[in-house]
Order: sequence, then structure tokens, then C-alpha cells
Amino acid sequence: MTDVNQSVASDFILVGLFSRSGSPQLLFFLVAVMFIMGLLGNTTLLFLIFVDSRLHTPMYFLLGQLSLFDVGFPLVTIPKMASDFLQGEGSISFGGCAAQIFFLTLMGVAEGILLALMSYDRYVAVCHPLQYSLLMRCQVCLLMVISSWLAGVLNACIQTSITLHFPYCASHTVDHFFCEVPALLKLSCADTSAYELALSTSGVLILVLPLSLIVTSYGHVLGAVLRMRSEEARRKAFTTCSSHIAAVGLFYGAAAFMYMVPGAYHSPHQDNTVSLFYSLITPTLNPLIYSLRNREVWMALVKVLRRAGRRAKR
Repeated sequence: MTDVNQSVASDFILVGLFSRSGSPQLLFFLVAVMFIMGLLGNTTLLFLIFVDSRLHTPMYFLLGQLSLFDVGFPLVTIPKMASDFLQGEGSISFGGCAAQIFFLTLMGVAEGILLALMSYDRYVAVCHPLQYSLLMRCQVCLLMVISSWLAGVLNACIQTSITLHFPYCASHTVDHFFCEVPALLKLSCADTSAYELALSTSGVLILVLPLSLIVTSYGHVLGAVLRMRSEEARRKAFTTCSSHIAAVGLFYGAAAFMYMVPGAYHSPHQDNTVSLFYSLITPTLNPLIYSLRNREVWMALVKVLRRAGRRAKR
């Protein structure tokens, strides 16, 4: 109990992403630009989906939820990292560390499940278009979103409570730019091998099951695309599917590396690089890959800008 109290009473020190860079100012600038671009892209998409009735469809409802996660992911990590760099310190309280773990594991699991459900939406739209309105009715979409949130909350509660239950009575220097479970477990002065094995095992279930649905759904979609008679329709559908698969690959590849591969097999530098993919790069790219290239989204954006222009002239 003394060890646990000692860990609760002490702050952690985050090493930061920029400390290993030969040009920390340049890396800070690139991270800041990506953070702002991702925030603008995702909030713009959320706003358009909310105000334009033509975007009140199952696909855009799910995309709106994805944008919500992609706003939250960078907000939990990047502002704190930027503040530490500008102030020249990296301390984070025990409560702050707990909050980072909770919200990141919540959004990570919820987004992984949502990506799988979005692939099912595309499967129904391409392979069963006549039944789309029935299979993707409002109640089904709400159930999809609620289930992803509940799974995320359950996972976050379990991982956060178990991880922070371990005593951290030795070093409190986290060799990472935010509090993440694998990085914290390396600091514990208790035996965490059983929990790390359980974490890798649960990672297989949490990641592989949704990924199996994604592969199956897009496999059927690509099969249907190849059977299309129109060359233009086939090219458009294939381009869309390939970009979606690339985005899914970035997210799941990074998450699998962090949570399915035991910590002894990757270095802190690799952890920082991989974590940057799903905490910043993927959330920045998702609006471009999924939505902002769509004609409906551009039409909604033009409509909003024209309306704003007319109001400004009055």
C-alpha cells in the first residue's frame, strides 16, 4: 500500500517527442501544422454534417463519429506535448496521466470498432443497395455508435485501473510523449509480465475481430467492384476502397504494434514514432481520405460559404 501511495503522490516526467530530434523546432512546426490541419478538417466536417440535411445519411453519421474521435485523439496529447516543449519541462500529475490513459484507450478501441462498422456500411451500400435503407436504418446506426462507445469505456476503465494500480516506486520518467500503458508498465517496480501477456492477448481480440470484419467487408466490396461493367464506376469505387483500406491499415498497424507485440520487442523510439501515427497522422488524414474528396461534402461547403458571403454583404 505504501508503494501505491508513493506512486499516487508523485508526478511523472514525459520525455517528449522532440528531445530525440536533431531539429526540434522544425519537428515542432510540422506537428503543429498537422494538428491545426486535422482539427480544422474534422471540425469542418462535423459542422457540415450537422447543418446540411443532404449529409444526414448513415454513412455521414458514422463519419461524423469518426471525426469526433479524430478531434479528441490529438487534443489529449498534442497540446500537452507542445506546452512541455515551449516551457522546457515535461511533468504530468498522476491524475493527468490517468486521464490520458483513459481517454486514449477509450477512443482507440471505439474508433477501431467504428472503422469495422463503417466497412460494413460500405459493404451493404455496394453489395446490397436495394436493402440499404432497411439494413442501415436509424436505429441500427445508433446501436453501432453506442456499442463502439460502450466498448471503449469498458476497455478504458479496465486498463486505466489496472495499470495505475501497480506501484511506481522507482523512476517516474516516462520514455514517451504521453502516458501510454506499455510505456508506464516499464516503470513499475512490481512484476507486470502477467498483465502484459493479458494485454497482448486482449489486443489480439480487440484488434483482430474488427479487422476480420473489415477485411471480409472490403473483400466483398472489391469483388463487386471488379464485376462492374462501367470502367468509370469501377475506377471510382476502387480508388475509394483503396484509400479507405490505406487509412485502416495505418490505424490498425500502429495499434497492433503497440498492443499486440510485447514491450520487450520494441524500443521507446519506435513507440514514439508509431504512436504518432494513430494520435496525430491518421486523425489528420481521415477527413481527406473519407470525406473532403466527396462531391456531397464539397457542395455542402460551397453552400455554407455562399450563405456566409451573402450575410456579410448585408
